[in-house]
Amino acid sequence: MVVLDTSRALPAALEAVAKRIVIALQLEAERFTATGAAPYIDLAAAQFTRVVDPANQLPGYEGIWRNARKERCGSITFNSDGSFFAEYDLFCPHPRDARWFVEMVTAWGNADSISSEATLIPAL
Repeated sequence: MVVLDTSRALPAALEAVAKRIVIALQLEAERFTATGAAPYIDLAAAQFTRVVDPANQLPGYEGIWRNARKERCGSITFNSDGSFFAEYDLFCPHPRDARWFVEMVTAWGNADSISSEATLIPAL
């Protein structure tokens, strides 16, 4: 993606969808972390840029979440076709099954349909 604009604002229609996406990520994070250990995923903390999809030259938006050390810990991308993909890092043991480690939670879809899941990897 090519960056066009580094303003933080999303168009109103995308902001409404983004709020629903953050709720889906938050619920998934709460399901896959110990009680009270889920990070707070705050839409206002994401830094958005307007980007151009090199495949079709149409605009989209990309948002990045950073932790206290300014390391990237999540992202949300709105594609020009109305679809999106979002992820937020958890990096924690599975709260109910010691065989698994929770890497991140993801959400994808469009304004009409949001799907989400946790990405698990085998624990060592």
